[in-house]
Amino acid sequence: MNRDLALDFVRVTEAAALAVAPLIGKGNKDAVDKAGVDAMRSVFNNISINGRVAIGEGERDKAPMLYIGEELGIGGEYNLDIAVDPVEGTILAAKGLPNSLAVVAAVKRGKILGAPDMYMKKIAVGEGAKGAIDLNASPSENLKSVAKALGKEVSDLTAIILDRFRHREIIKEVREAGAKVKLINAGDIIGGISTALSYMEGDILLGVGGAPEGVVTAAALKCLGGEMQAQLLASNESEKKRALEMGIDDLKRVLTTDDLVQGDDIVVSMTGITNGELLKGVKCHKGVVKAHSILIRSSVEEGKNIREFNQLNTEMSSQLKVS
Repeated sequence: MNRDLALDFVRVTEAAALAVAPLIGKGNKDAVDKAGVDAMRSVFNNISINGRVAIGEGERDKAPMLYIGEELGIGGEYNLDIAVDPVEGTILAAKGLPNSLAVVAAVKRGKILGAPDMYMKKIAVGEGAKGAIDLNASPSENLKSVAKALGKEVSDLTAIILDRFRHREIIKEVREAGAKVKLINAGDIIGGISTALSYMEGDILLGVGGAPEGVVTAAALKCLGGEMQAQLLASNESEKKRALEMGIDDLKRVLTTDDLVQGDDIVVSMTGITNGELLKGVKCHKGVVKAHSILIRSSVEEGKNIREFNQLNTEMSSQLKVS
């Protein structure tokens, strides 16, 4: 996937973010979802790819989501599997809270985990702690291992964890081990990526979150040299059956970064909807709309491994009716 195609994916996430912008803070989560999905689908279906949604936040019967298995694009030489989250943090956008974004990840067909929209246990670190984590180990054991790898004391580490009741014991153990805890309100993609960026706060991501977000995080971390381990968690028999239908016959298996995303040809695009630590939100002022995106790309070109992390700022004439 060349850079021109990668920039097409930025257009996809920008479109979703711009469509959601007029709805920020208005409290209508469903309208936020629909606006992001419709805009993302529209732009996808004008790109020269043979795309397929491999993992996302909806099945065919859960409109308006981009459903798993949906075909995208107008055809072309690129056969791609895509992980989508038109609005990561729909509640955040609806309430006008920070860190809502639009995001997609794309790889060659058959190179990304296809799974139902379900929960996933996760642990993630940046390049400096690659090889130092074990999903089956306790939080305190992982903290000791990561601290050693990074040349730090455990007390110097920051663990990023979703602020959920289900994580109360993890939070307690991390604090008892002496590490700091950074709680996040929703959406753990930014939390996972933060572990791989030296200017962001966070050394390790721990906890349970959505599988689509986990796959996108794994794609970004693979481009950035980090590591993720995960395990799918079925909450009912329907999810178990659906996972089996999609070729996942061992839900107890610990999935590595390479299990989640294979190969070296990866594109991840994110555009901010509301202001956050990693991305600025959409701004509309005096007829000009500003959008802030990040493009993460990994590829092999002329025998060389290419890794890119680009921040893109777009300005355009406003067609948004923001009130």
